[in-house]
Amino acid sequence: MKSLHKKALSAAAVALLSGVAMQSASAADEPAAAPEPSPVTANVTITNDYRYRGITQSNYQPAIQGGFDYAHESGLYIGNWNSTINWVSNATNNGIKAPIEMDFYGGFKKELIAEGFASDFGVLQYYYNQTGGNYNLAMVNPNTTELYAAQNFTFGPVTGFVKVNYSLTNIFGIPQSTGSYYPDLTVNYDTGMWGISLNGHVGYQKIAGQPGSQNGVSTAYAGNTLSYTDFKLGATKDFGGGLSLSAAYVSTNANPAWWNTYSSTTTGTLTSSAGRPGAVVSLTKVF
Repeated sequence: MKSLHKKALSAAAVALLSGVAMQSASAADEPAAAPEPSPVTANVTITNDYRYRGITQSNYQPAIQGGFDYAHESGLYIGNWNSTINWVSNATNNGIKAPIEMDFYGGFKKELIAEGFASDFGVLQYYYNQTGGNYNLAMVNPNTTELYAAQNFTFGPVTGFVKVNYSLTNIFGIPQSTGSYYPDLTVNYDTGMWGISLNGHVGYQKIAGQPGSQNGVSTAYAGNTLSYTDFKLGATKDFGGGLSLSAAYVSTNANPAWWNTYSSTTTGTLTSSAGRPGAVVSLTKVF
């Protein structure tokens, strides 16, 4: 009986060891588990022209851009984005310089409706580090605060969002413009070929208050319509690894009497509309 018992124990041990060995071999054959995605992402972009809501912010010159985002699993997020600009200096012509735009934002984004339909709510602060000069009645401090709400959508290869921004302050230096808003629609179509997607966008920048028509702020803008529509048509090539190249045709119907560019910050020579049609090409890397 003892001998039989020892054989039984030996058989059990062999079976146990064999099972462990088989599990070890199986584990060795399985690929390593993918690391958890980081809650922090960063991005850098080089573009031939920084356009925002269809208006050039770099006087049709190249710009360098970059920022970072932190997204918590709860849906809360914060971020910062920056770009070289020159419109503050050119537009005011009074010694003020602000070569960098810095955007700070935070909000909540979650798929509240269904998968692929994320709702997004937040606040956005545009900050311009200004030096020198003084503002006049034609332009006030351009720092701007906006609230925004967006609804993302996914229908197979079609993705995009509808969004509206509402200003809690004067918007981009325009006097008496608190309460301005910007609704827009962006749609992307994944062609399924070579990582290429087609992009479309249309937006409407409503400027509240219409400077020049209230309290004699500045007769220079009397009768001018500052509100305008912008649109974009383009394509994006995804190279993988966070690298992408985009090209788009951008245009607006913005009134050049207000939305304009200058050839010199010292003479204030007006050259053209800041919202004229043009091509924008950008190379972006996401880390």
